[in-house]
Amino acid sequence: MYEMVGSVKLIEETQTFASGFSKREFVITTEDKYPQDVKFEATKEKIEQVDRLKEGDHVKVSFNIRGNEYKGRYYVNLQAWKIENAGGEVSPALDAAGGDSASGGGNLDDLEESPF
Repeated sequence: MYEMVGSVKLIEETQTFASGFSKREFVITTEDKYPQDVKFEATKEKIEQVDRLKEGDHVKVSFNIRGNEYKGRYYVNLQAWKIENAGGEVSPALDAAGGDSASGGGNLDDLEESPF
């Protein structure tokens, strides 16, 4: 498990693939000396947590690193499983998403229809 704190910069639309697999990506800007824009993805029921975000929100994202190979190329995704406000206290909107601490990340089999 990893955690990162930053401000929400961008929230993409939900993507649904032919297999029925869905994901929603979002970007946060870190608050480091040299800020970085970092893209995360939420899958399955975790998409509801992203639905409650708005650009500019100050959040802490708990995530897992997922890697896979597809046709000889290797991909890395940061799979968010918990999003809370950066003060450590879950905001009411995010709390309604059921921000539990169990990893609900799905698995690489879900990606078989996706080029990623």
